[in-house]
Amino acid sequence: MNPRELRLLFLVAGAIVFVDTMFYAAVVPLLPTLTRELHLSKASAGVLTAAYAAGTLVGSIPGGMLAASAGPRTTIYAGLFLMGASSLAFGLLDNVVLLDLARFVQGFGSACTWAGSLAWLVGEVPAERRGSTIGGALSAAIGGALFGPVIGTLAHALGRAPVFSAVVVVAVALAAAVTLLPAPSPRPPQLGAARLLAEVARPAIVLGMWLVALPAIASGTLNVLAPLRMNALGAGAAGIGATFLIAAAVEAVITPAVGHVSDRRGRMYPLRIGLAAAAVALACFTLSETVLAVAAVVVLSSVALGAFWAPAMAMLSDAAESSGIGQGWAMALVNLAWAAGQVVGAAGGGAIAKATGDGVPFLLAAGLCVVTLGLVLLRPVRFALAR
Repeated sequence: MNPRELRLLFLVAGAIVFVDTMFYAAVVPLLPTLTRELHLSKASAGVLTAAYAAGTLVGSIPGGMLAASAGPRTTIYAGLFLMGASSLAFGLLDNVVLLDLARFVQGFGSACTWAGSLAWLVGEVPAERRGSTIGGALSAAIGGALFGPVIGTLAHALGRAPVFSAVVVVAVALAAAVTLLPAPSPRPPQLGAARLLAEVARPAIVLGMWLVALPAIASGTLNVLAPLRMNALGAGAAGIGATFLIAAAVEAVITPAVGHVSDRRGRMYPLRIGLAAAAVALACFTLSETVLAVAAVVVLSSVALGAFWAPAMAMLSDAAESSGIGQGWAMALVNLAWAAGQVVGAAGGGAIAKATGDGVPFLLAAGLCVVTLGLVLLRPVRFALAR
């Protein structure tokens, strides 16, 4: 692709992930209201939040298969269709099981849109710019997460139906934009199942997947328990939305810089810093007894966890390229790791909090960061692509 075509691809891919994460994050300020209206426990609220990630988990492998066989354009179209239909259902339904199902389908569609758009984008840029390119795309996604609480607050004021129904129009517009893109570069030949499984077991890929899953576990826990804790301490939907807005804004600013650093200093350099910072920030949740203190923990934790995404995804992309499995499968593995972490963090965190208290899930997540950092520092493995 020439530079103009690459810029157009970057803009369209960024718009797709922006919209996707915007409507994923829109549920955060709605969670206390839905909990009251539908009489949800913390565990049920966790299931509602985790249903999106569960859909992404189930859709990650089909999304990768579709991207590898039919190409990124068809994969994006499929994802946009599912995103529009499921968002419309979420806006119109009032049954918790059906809302869970709508979020599940939305997550399945997200697996397709991410596998298609990011595989297309990463496959067109040089390896030495991979971290910064992924960081830029993630900045757009975080911008969607930043704007999502605003959408959720608007849905709280106007009702879910008009706000979530608008996604259908947005999905059609994005599909039209995808038709304007030039054809992607030729895809590598598909690997057999046995070869694919062997390549996925490579140390660099395993490490990259864990470093995507770990911040997803922590952020899944944070997205469920922090809004409920803030609401119990007296914060309304606007205050909760503002907190997550600030957190996402700061994360969106630092993510491209982290990706650039990973290109220059190696993938593990920013990840080590992120592991240490996340462990401290998550542990501080147990000391937070006011709305302001919880809000500060949300912001600090989000910033620390934001140091993971670009270098870990670039690590997986590097490993996928060297093994010949293709960028579609690399993004499928990203989806798989992120979704598994979100399911564990949201559903598991809610269930553990119900049984033991809010602090325990955060201490567990902080402990995982400490153990991972310790293993990386004390028993360093020579991951050629992780550096």
